[in-house]
Amino acid sequence: MKKIRKIIGLFAAIVILAACQKDLLDTAPYGSISSGNMWQSENLADLGVLGVYSALRFDYTGLNRLYFDELSFTAQNRDPEENVLMVTGTITSSHPLFTNYWKQNYEGIHRANDALANLPEKAPLPEEKRGRLIAEVKFLRALFYFNLNMVYKGVPVYLEPVAPDQANRARETEAKVWEVIINDLTDAITEPNLPNMYQPGDANFGRATKAAAYALRGKAYLWMKDYARAEADLRKVGTLGPELYQGPYERLFKEENEQHPEMIFSVQNIGLDGYGSYTQKWLSSRVAYGSGWNVVMPAPDFVESFENADGTPFNWDDYLPGYTTMTPEQRVVFFLRDGLTNEEKAYFTDLGADMSKYLDVGNEARIKQVYDNRDPRLKATIITPYSQYFGYLGGEEATFTLRWPYRTDQDPERDLRTDTNNKFYYLWRKWVYEGGNETPDAWYCPTDQPLIRYADVLLMLAEAINEQRGGDAEAVNLVNTVRQRAGMPDISGVSGQADLRERIRNERRWELSMEGINLFDEMRWGTWKDKKFYSGNGTKQIWGGQNTFNYNWKGDYLYTWPIPRDEVERNSNLQQTPGWIE
Repeated sequence: MKKIRKIIGLFAAIVILAACQKDLLDTAPYGSISSGNMWQSENLADLGVLGVYSALRFDYTGLNRLYFDELSFTAQNRDPEENVLMVTGTITSSHPLFTNYWKQNYEGIHRANDALANLPEKAPLPEEKRGRLIAEVKFLRALFYFNLNMVYKGVPVYLEPVAPDQANRARETEAKVWEVIINDLTDAITEPNLPNMYQPGDANFGRATKAAAYALRGKAYLWMKDYARAEADLRKVGTLGPELYQGPYERLFKEENEQHPEMIFSVQNIGLDGYGSYTQKWLSSRVAYGSGWNVVMPAPDFVESFENADGTPFNWDDYLPGYTTMTPEQRVVFFLRDGLTNEEKAYFTDLGADMSKYLDVGNEARIKQVYDNRDPRLKATIITPYSQYFGYLGGEEATFTLRWPYRTDQDPERDLRTDTNNKFYYLWRKWVYEGGNETPDAWYCPTDQPLIRYADVLLMLAEAINEQRGGDAEAVNLVNTVRQRAGMPDISGVSGQADLRERIRNERRWELSMEGINLFDEMRWGTWKDKKFYSGNGTKQIWGGQNTFNYNWKGDYLYTWPIPRDEVERNSNLQQTPGWIE
């Protein structure tokens, strides 16, 4: 059992849960407690604040958090019916993506407003604790408004409790909402009782800190393109205690390191039904514990973007001469397993594979070299062809290999089985548990999921510096600090601001994939259209070519999400985002 207090309380009408230093969970129902009574004792005030934290879980559990990355350059969805209407161009303002995101963040805002209205006077708390809790809640309210303003670019602002029938304000401007966010974060930062950071094992680990507040304010300034203030805030973060994890990249995302000082602020998960993440079910394969569905998968373009191990750009032709001039169907030959039967050879010939290039012995080794000599984060993040995965099937732990075509009678070779055995896709390794003992169930994985970590901060700082002083050596050094941890050589030969800008962006894509950041980066940079929606792109098998459905960019209005249809119908003062119609 984790030796920390997990912030998973559900406010007022929902059960509040908190993990303690015992091998059990304390649970208690508080559904009968009204808002007015919630703040009448110190214990109830604590539970009320935990209820604000719990609103983070609504956005960042289940498929919602993964949805953000599957819309980005880094990932794809295998099923056109599974939450991909945003990229096919058929989504409407009534889609649950918009409705749930709006409701969940406003739920957090209204809980925060209730806490901030009652903590100053009603709650019988020591002054030091009162100040700290108010600062935490202001950080959380800023985070909820930050989430909304990134995508809606102007929303109604409520800074005090309102009854449901009084929530009828018009949208404020994007600039006004950024002002609200900055003000709340500034109040949190200037509160003397808010600690810089908590040490691993501290019962309060997982709560907001000054490091988190400076990091979020710095990121808000990046969105505002106020690079000088962003630089100042992001520099400050590094003085408050965070540090990069120096072990293997893939171990950072295991439960053992969820309290490492790199993790500045995370959604707190525990291995309890309804209070963990669903990453195992949505990202893993049929040979992972819990039998996953591989619904969300790495995009081939993302995999191909990873550099060679020596820092040079990857090019297929360097490994397989002529690869880029072949059709996707012809390239299939390079991904086939050794020892194909005559029937299998005939089948792939009919599909268009150039079987003249097939090696009965050595076909697997040839393609494996393509991935072995790359940025170590590639194989730490993704299960690549003919690499192994330590999984769990039929009550036994075993090692499986991703081969093509899949065979069911391969024991003891054990091919890696997926929900898509008739196609050949990359699979995620990041966030996917191994063996049979790491997670109690595929529906409630216990590993915390970071919203802010120090690698993110360093790369944002590099960006802020580069946007002011293009090609600056310090910005290069910051990027190199993250690369060195990953086992990559320093970048060199930077030719100026535009060159370094693209290098920073690529580094963020490689370092932060499947953390709910990539999509919002592309939206902030204005690169989403070009990176995701170029002509001919769609859900693809490993060798390229569209095989399921195409992506369709309907217009630049997609950079600003629509107000949910039911919210517009409920509040006549809300103006719909231009370009969005039913």
